[in-house]
Amino acid sequence: MARKRKNRLLHPAARQGMDMLKKNVMGKALGKHIASPDDVSMEVAKQLGIPFEERGNGELKAEDAGKIGGVIGGSMVKELVRMAEASLAHNRK
Repeated sequence: MARKRKNRLLHPAARQGMDMLKKNVMGKALGKHIASPDDVSMEVAKQLGIPFEERGNGELKAEDAGKIGGVIGGSMVKELVRMAEASLAHNRK
């Protein structure tokens, strides 16, 4: 039986910061201003040519959903690694 993933932050107060990171990183990656973190998936789907709506994506293939999430998550992880490396370099000085 498949296990349901629970993507939750260890500290719930970090949600706002992660949402802002997502908005900023993806805005930079897409080369456009994104007003809200909730708009990120829609913008990525447009870039990939995947039909995506604000509500009711029951017809969305798992493969397409993975493509959207992969672009977002991958970009965020790259930025978090870059931030951690910069912090380590700064602390070594």
